[in-house]
Amino acid sequence: MSRRFTPKVVTANRLREGDVVYLTADDRWSPHHHEAELIEDEAHAQLRLIHAAAQKLYVVGAYLADAKPGPNGPEPTHFREEFRTSGPSY
Repeated sequence: MSRRFTPKVVTANRLREGDVVYLTADDRWSPHHHEAELIEDEAHAQLRLIHAAAQKLYVVGAYLADAKPGPNGPEPTHFREEFRTSGPSY
């Protein structure tokens, strides 16, 4: 039996700076998790991931991260993703 799909966002790191970024519904890379496109369909999520992975001149390491709807946009559901939203640690 397959698992139920949980909502996702596409995240990656900027190629030059290494900063965490999120793919928005209008194909921008935003540093803000709440601006990310919340994807609730598995097939659409795979297409968005392919689109992100093809942008090799801008980002690296694109992947789908679990998220949930929030009052101001998507919110992370896992500690690792919550930590990534706080920016780089120097």
